[in-house]
Amino acid sequence: MTDSTLILPPDGRQSETALMVARGTRRLLRHLGFASVTELTLASHRRADLVALGDDGTIWIIEIKSSIEDFRVDQKWPDYRQHCDRLFFAIPENVPQEIMPEDAGLILADSYGAAVLREAPEHRLAAATRKAMLVRVARTASERLHRLADPGHY
Repeated sequence: MTDSTLILPPDGRQSETALMVARGTRRLLRHLGFASVTELTLASHRRADLVALGDDGTIWIIEIKSSIEDFRVDQKWPDYRQHCDRLFFAIPENVPQEIMPEDAGLILADSYGAAVLREAPEHRLAAATRKAMLVRVARTASERLHRLADPGHY
């Protein structure tokens, strides 16, 4: 039997630090029972770093901040609340925790794993918004798998 592992190529938009934080955070999410996709374009045309789905349909968005400057220049994160039940920031250890907004969860990550330092407040999505997000995640993940499995015909 051959190895059928498919490797996602980096899309070039993230720094090495952001990729490291994403990897560790996704490992944590999987351990917590969530499946996740990266770089998901939302209905608002914003792009979420990580979107995680729980078995019960719970949706988390995790915004990765790789540096103080990254946090200061990127103020689009409040818009993510309308697309998730909980909003988290994920940071590496060199980003000061105290600059992260208190009204969002906080995850500390490296390339090997992560830990939730602060739970995110819950703000449940309306049913129609949840359905739209679930369809968006499913279609995006399916299209990415198709491109990997059949790159010449997509």
